[in-house]
Formats: sequence, structure tokens, C-alpha cells
Amino acid sequence: MTDWKIFQGNSEPHDAIEHLPSPPKWRRFNNQDESTINKEEIAQRWQKLQDLAKQNIRDKERGQTFCIQTDQHQDNNDKYNNVVDAVNAALYLRRPLLVTGLPGSGKTSLAYAVAYELQLGPVLLWPITTRSTLQEGLYRYDAIARLQDVQLADKNQDAQSANNNFNVGEYIQLGPVGTAFLPSLHPRVLLIDEIDKSDINLPNDLLNLFEEGEFEIPELARLSKHIGEQSVTVRTKDDNIDAPIKAGRVRCSTFPLIIMTSNGERDFPPAFLRRCLRVNMPQPEEAALKAIVKAQLDIEISEPSQALINSFLTSLANGDNLAIDQLLNIVYLVTNEKVGRSEINLDKMKGLLLKSLSSAEDR
Repeated sequence: MTDWKIFQGNSEPHDAIEHLPSPPKWRRFNNQDESTINKEEIAQRWQKLQDLAKQNIRDKERGQTFCIQTDQHQDNNDKYNNVVDAVNAALYLRRPLLVTGLPGSGKTSLAYAVAYELQLGPVLLWPITTRSTLQEGLYRYDAIARLQDVQLADKNQDAQSANNNFNVGEYIQLGPVGTAFLPSLHPRVLLIDEIDKSDINLPNDLLNLFEEGEFEIPELARLSKHIGEQSVTVRTKDDNIDAPIKAGRVRCSTFPLIIMTSNGERDFPPAFLRRCLRVNMPQPEEAALKAIVKAQLDIEISEPSQALINSFLTSLANGDNLAIDQLLNIVYLVTNEKVGRSEINLDKMKGLLLKSLSSAEDR
């Protein structure tokens, strides 16, 4: 590897993640006895994740079509290269990355691009709402289902079923955050989307997890008093992939690449910001917009497409808040072979599809 950058941002899959250096001493999380880590099991689960990623066509396409202009010969390329540098710094330092920017600027797609290029398996997505809690992101315990099974076993006097009810793991599923912190061969990509929409306490709740790289599942910790060192198998956020947990604790061996997106709708506490790397996702320039249109719509840039791109850039320069998918919508409609250009009033269509996102009402 001749470049320090693991992630290049060019949508070309490679195995450079194999050369990721060891973390600094203060960010090492494999604080377990090496003899307790089942490396074969971790390798097998990683292979299952690779197979799962190949089957996920939608995520694969999102990673393939992500475009960020990093050509050194392009003007104003520094702001684009900053994004690539920030991703690599987060990988090296094992720190979360907070990506800010306007809606539609590619913040979410960045996570899929990293996972695709570095072959890190499916992206673990946690979409944030005002009601989201850390507990929800870590795991879910279905106590009602377990109670119903216990009552049914007692009613039927089914001894075998009654014994199985001690296996609380059957009623636990790790969430996207909990799954990301399982021991792993390489970093998982965890996307915490629109964290600025969260309850005011959520960023602070994440601090200990970001620092320690582990968390406890109390239901399993209590069970460990009865089963000792025996592991309990639980479901994960990944389809049909289970994971064993010992003593009720989930400890990462490799800190995940955590990408948190924000539309800038709120400020975050200094303690939270101190633990993150931060970068702003810029609005693409003309060259990047052309690449995005070509990749997403699988077309060559024609005269009508170029005119719409120019109009989009002019609107941005005039202060309109526009998202890239608005441009894709109108280019798709205007260039679609099923729609005759003479049938579309272009000015009216621009007014319909290219409205500023900051408008309080339709005009």
C-alpha cells in the first residue's frame, strides 16, 4: 500500500482494510484474554457477512453509485478530499465520525460507499427519531413472548419446554449498535442517521459506549450466575446470523466505523464532540453532479441533462436549499424515453421538482 488512505472514495472494492494499522494504545478494545476469543467463529461470521452483502443488491448499488470529486486536478477539490481524509482518520483512530451537511448532500450514502469499497459487510443502520433510546439501539428483549412460553409450558406440563425457557437468549435480538460491537475480523460500518433529531440525552448516553467499546445485557448477566462460563446465543441485526455472548457482556475486538449524520438542526454537547471527528459534506460541483447523474440514471450527459445541471447549480449559487435527488428526479423525467420532451412544460416542471427545501410553503 503506497498511500496512507485505506478508503479512496472511488467505488472500487479492494482489500486495503487488511493493512489497517493497530489502533493507538488509548483506543484498544480487545481487553479480553486471547484464549477466550474464538477466532474461527469470528472468521466464519465474517464470511457470512460477506455473503449477505453480496445478496443485498440495494445497498450494493448505493455504494457503487456514490460519487465524490477527489481529482487533484479539479478546482475546489480540497473540501471533497476532506471527507475522504476524515473517513480514513476515523478508521486509524477508531473514533466515530460526525458528518454534517444539507439534506441530499450524500451524508448517508457515504456509509454505504465505505462498506462497499472496503468490503465490510452490510451497513448497520439506526435511523434516529425523537423517541430513540440507546437501549433500542443495543438490544431488544421480548419479555412478553418469554412469559407466554413459560405459561404455555406450565399449562402443558412440558418439562423440555420449561427447561428451554431458561435460555433467555431466544428472546433477545441485538440492535444495529449492539451488533456493530460484536467481536469482528474488521470494523463493521454503523450508520446512526440524523442524530440531530434525537432526544437531548442520547448523545451523552453514547459517550461510555464510545469510550469503553462494550456494554452489558442485564438479562444475560443475571443468567450467567446459573450457567457460569457457558455462552448464550442471541439473534443479531444481520439476517439469520446468530452470535454467542458470555457473562452477558458484548465487547468489541475491533471498534466499528461509526458514521453519524446531522442536518445541523441542533448543537451537541462538548463532551460528545470531543469524542468524534467532524466533517462537513459539501454540495457537489458540476463534475461530481455529472458523475452522479451518469451513475444513478445510467445515461450519458445530453444537452437537456447539462441544461438541468446548470440550472441546479445556479439555484444553489442563488441560495436555494436543494438536494441532489431533486436533480435526479427531473433529469429522469425529462430524459425518459417514455416521455416526449414536447409533452413537458420544463419551466413548470422545474417549479414543481426543484423547490427550495427551506421554503415554508409552496409558491
